Amino acid sequence: MSLKKGDMAPQFTLRDHLGNEHSLEDFKGKKVVLYFYPKDDTPGCTDEALQFKDLYEEFQQKDTIIVGISKDSEKSHQKFIDKYELPFILLSDPELETIKAYDVWALKKKFGKEYYGISRSTFVIDEEGIIQEAFLNVKVKDHGNEIKECILRI
Repeated sequence: MSLKKGDMAPQFTLRDHLGNEHSLEDFKGKKVVLYFYPKDDTPGCTDEALQFKDLYEEFQQKDTIIVGISKDSEKSHQKFIDKYELPFILLSDPELETIKAYDVWALKKKFGKEYYGISRSTFVIDEEGIIQEAFLNVKVKDHGNEIKECILRI
């Protein structure tokens, strides 16, 4: 069952590229853009991350934290952050616990082959931990601005 507006965001504790633990609870009192993406340093995921990077200061002015989650390793996240100078947190979920809690682990199809992977999704969470918007099966083009407009509405 997909999470939707009004649902309490599932709690998590995951490690960043430096091995530091971050929990959703750590961000209470701030808005959170929690985005799930398939893989570091691939074209769509890079485009999405760079959109959030370009808008980072605007998000900060709205007291909003950006957090990306994939199943990639901490080391992979470190390379991705360094290569593109990403200013926000990327968390590693190799056990898929948070990915599954947010119901973004899905059957996908590419070139006729079926496999499981992360369905690109973004959740906008308010200061109290309640989901204000859920963007599922995201198309990367102009997604950063779509999220920025959402933040302005809440």
